[in-house]
Amino acid sequence: MRDPVPPVDDRGLLDEVGDGDVVVTDPVAADALDAPAHPEVDDDAPLRARRALADREDGHRGGFGDFGGETSALIDRTFRERIVLVGVTRPPATEEDTERHLDELALLVDTAGADAVATVVQRRSRPDPATYLGAGKVEELRELSEAVDADTVVFDDELSPAQQRNLEKALGRTALDRTAVILDIFGQNAHSQEGKAQVELAQIRYRLPRLRGRGRQMSQQRGGIGARQGGGETQLEVDRRRLVRRMHKLEADLRDVSRVRSTQAKARQRSRVNTVAIVGYTNAGKSTLLNRLTDAGVLVEDRLFATLDATTRRLHLPGGETVLVTDTVGFITKLPHQLVEAFKSTLEVVVEADLLLHVVDGSAPDPQEHMDAVNAVLEEIGAGEVPQLVVVNKADLDPAGAARLAATQHGGVAISAATGDGIDALLLATADRLRSLSTVVELQVPFDRGDVLAAVHREGEVLVESATADGMRVRARLDEAAASRLAAYVVDP
Repeated sequence: MRDPVPPVDDRGLLDEVGDGDVVVTDPVAADALDAPAHPEVDDDAPLRARRALADREDGHRGGFGDFGGETSALIDRTFRERIVLVGVTRPPATEEDTERHLDELALLVDTAGADAVATVVQRRSRPDPATYLGAGKVEELRELSEAVDADTVVFDDELSPAQQRNLEKALGRTALDRTAVILDIFGQNAHSQEGKAQVELAQIRYRLPRLRGRGRQMSQQRGGIGARQGGGETQLEVDRRRLVRRMHKLEADLRDVSRVRSTQAKARQRSRVNTVAIVGYTNAGKSTLLNRLTDAGVLVEDRLFATLDATTRRLHLPGGETVLVTDTVGFITKLPHQLVEAFKSTLEVVVEADLLLHVVDGSAPDPQEHMDAVNAVLEEIGAGEVPQLVVVNKADLDPAGAARLAATQHGGVAISAATGDGIDALLLATADRLRSLSTVVELQVPFDRGDVLAAVHREGEVLVESATADGMRVRARLDEAAASRLAAYVVDP
């Protein structure tokens, strides 16, 4: 828990909504407010120079420019924006839950290229429909933002377009939510054409209901000569139509990608190569694990959403089987629905996988919350019934804790992808789990049905094969679909 700090003033601004905490994490801002800085701040670090407020009629500087303008980035990276974080504790959530989510939001803001300088927490039974916070708390937030010279205020929960607009008017600066920050990070880290298209589609879906004009941008365009033709459409309508056209184009492109992926999936099914998808919370170590298993050379960084593009490699299991392993995009608490929808073509590999390696950060404060967030997304994309093998990673940081967590999961394995500890056990567990998903059957194949014998070899794992007077006797491991197709040749062992 952060230490409570007195509010900016003591005029009773919280009377209508209850208690709230203000924490200033920037030393200069703390001095300005006569409040203690966050204990984690290095007081010996050079203090940043105070920057004057932008001298503009239309408001404070920030990533949206004029509060939601035309820039493609949601957070301005021409300089390190100063951010105030806002969280609301609503039943049944506890203050500890809110603090944990705000800590994660601070990491997201840092990944996006900005600095969190203060935090505001409020307890409410439900959000205010107009400004999310109560009127008193909004005024307190405005004064705090001015005191710490904040460029942007970021809320941990999603704001409606009306709430965002009202807050920006009241605060005099940009107001964003967690969704906007995550979309901004995805926009930075998407490299493939498919990834860029998916992120752009999600951003357009987020921006479209928030599109608005100001000043000259609201002037009307008229067709023809003179004034007899009347007023044309507003610039706002032009922008909205342009975004809708672009959205439809991206949706069509991604449908084409989905069809290609479907064709590839059918080819894999015909080859009967099992597929394994690595899923998990962001920064749990999924890419590190793929590199450890296959020498894939995927980018690995200790930050959120370092990799977005799926990477597939071949992996040879101890029993001799070959599987395809795919590293997928990481999930997070309150993952924007726009991103889930936009990334469905990429996440199809998860839905169609034979087994999911669910990677969990064993050193996280609340690994179970991370697992619940991942499982919620898996349910949303239709992969809730795909078999899972829980892999507790980063066991080198907390061996005892990782072992305890793995013991609570059916067949769970504790590993360290960074050091390689536990990888052999993981490979054995993966092979055993894939075998458990198939059935061992005995077949009697006539000599003149070489096509059936070839199908058994192609679609399953032949364990024993011998010649008898009536044909070839084969014991094979087949999945449910293959066993059903070859049911006419199944005999008692």
